[in-house]
This record gives sequence, C-alpha cells and structure tokens, in this order.
Amino acid sequence: MNQKSRQAPAHAAAPQGRIIVEGDSGVLVARIDGGPNALFDAALTRELKKLVDRADKDPDIRAVVFTSTHPDRFLSHSDVAWLQKGGTGFPPINTRLARLAAGSARLINRLPGIRTLASMTRLETLLQLDSFHATFLKMNASGTIFVAAINGSALAVGAELAWACDIRIMADGDHVIGLSEVLLALTPGGGGSQRLPRLIGRQQALIAILEGRAFTPAEALELGAVDEVVPQSEVVARGVERAEYLSRRAKKSLGAIKRSLYFGSTLSLEQGLQFEHAEFLVRDQSKVAQKRMLEYIDASNATGELPLLNKETYAQALRDGRIGGSYGE
Repeated sequence: MNQKSRQAPAHAAAPQGRIIVEGDSGVLVARIDGGPNALFDAALTRELKKLVDRADKDPDIRAVVFTSTHPDRFLSHSDVAWLQKGGTGFPPINTRLARLAAGSARLINRLPGIRTLASMTRLETLLQLDSFHATFLKMNASGTIFVAAINGSALAVGAELAWACDIRIMADGDHVIGLSEVLLALTPGGGGSQRLPRLIGRQQALIAILEGRAFTPAEALELGAVDEVVPQSEVVARGVERAEYLSRRAKKSLGAIKRSLYFGSTLSLEQGLQFEHAEFLVRDQSKVAQKRMLEYIDASNATGELPLLNKETYAQALRDGRIGGSYGE
C-alpha cells in the first residue's frame, strides 16, 4: 500500500452547524441545526459558546431550552471527519503530555491575541475542544437554567450536551442516549465519563461506556440519566414549562446553588462546606435577599405564624419562585 492510499479520503465540504434562537428574553428556545445528519461540528462549538455567554450575562434571559431541528435526533454525535482531521499531523504522545497540551490550550484560549494565531495551526481542534469544555462549565456555573429537550437520539456529544444541562426531558419512542465513542476506538471527550457517573453511579456508567451501549428512554429514566420521558410531540413544551418554573427564582441564587452542587459537592466535605459558606455569604448580603427576609420577618410578626409553615403560602411561593419581592428580582 503506498502513502497516498493510506491517507484519509477527501470529504466534501459539509454544511456548518448553527443554532436558531427563538426569543430575546425570559425562556429562549435554541434549536440546534446539525444538518441532515444532526452532527456536531466546529461551527456549533462557536455558536454554543456565543449563546451561553449571552445567556449568562443578560439578566433578562432566565433559561435556555435546547432541542434540535432534526425530527428524530437531538444530536447524532460529532462530525467524525472533524475529529479525524484533528488527530492527524501530530507525533504520538502519551497521556501525561496530552494533559499538558490540554492545559496549554486552556491558557491559550484565555489570551485572544495568541488564540487567533494558534487557531491557524494544527492546535485549532485542541483549542475548539477546550472551548467546548469551558462552555459546559459556564453552563454549570451560571444562574441561567439550561434544559435539554431531547427530541430524539443523542449519542456521544449529543448525550454530553444533555448531561451538561440542569434538566433533561427525553422524548419517548425508538430513541437512545449514551456514549458510543469506544466503538470508534475513542473515549468520551466532552465530559461524558465525568458527568454520567455523577448522575447514575460509577459502576453503571462504567459498564455502559465500556460497552458503548446507549439507553432507551425508559432505561435512561430508571437510571437517572434523564429526568422525564414524555411523548415526542410534547418534549419542547414540557422543557419550556420546566424552564419557566425554575427560572422564576432569583437568577443569582440559582447560580450560587448550581456552583455549590456541581463544583462544591465533588470536594472533600470540609472544602465543600467552605465552598457553600462562601456562596451563602454573598447571597445573604444581597439587596434582594435582605429585602425578602425583612418582609418575611414583618409578615411573621404581623400574623404570629411563619409564612413558610403555612401550606397555602408555601405552595404559592413554590409556584411563584419567591416569597415576597417581585418577579424581576
């Protein structure tokens, strides 16, 4: 076999992925367009980062519901041609060197000028993957609620995007969700090996990832890999409903809670308590919390009863996402 025959076949230029956003404030619906095969590519990495950055910074955006333009697929998996190209042209490296390279990519991505130059080299795919991880981490740290309305199958990065969200609503039917990378001699690269064990337990996740087997909607629900299974025609509406309900709560408090759970709960107990304490102190001093606490004290003194121990008042507070104050706080 000559050198030419060993080279990867040329691929026709694939259409670049895009995210179609519906709405300007409140709950946004983000429809992922990965082309006819619902593939995740480099363009979607950029689109996702732009959307998450916007949602995190804008106080008027309270939640984002991700779904797909494809009728039966949330996201099939990454564009394999993109991944294959990113793995060529480098000398063989071991895991230790790969970790150093990944750390360097994170540093480069934080320096816009250097990143622009580096993106013109073979480091481009490495930088894209690091940016992808950083976007997922921002979702986990943000006060914005992110919901995956999984309207169809989600393999590899499709599952990883869903598991980076706060809530997962999956369509019932002949669909699957899981990590299939081992079948291509790969390993999860978008956080799947870290997030799935935190959802369903290490041993269950280990067997599924080693095998490359995906879960049916019923299996995913039973294991805890998704939160609800609904008819496919209702998946987006249910995702919006859940997003609207949760996002009625104070956005900055939601961010503090998410950070405490996503990041603090993986630390030692002592470190986790310190993490939680720091988040609590910031919220305790906030104008919104101070106002609501004073109103609560006044109501308690006026009625001789604690409002949150009144069933009707508590139920209304859960529906409104607040007790006292106004919706915009």
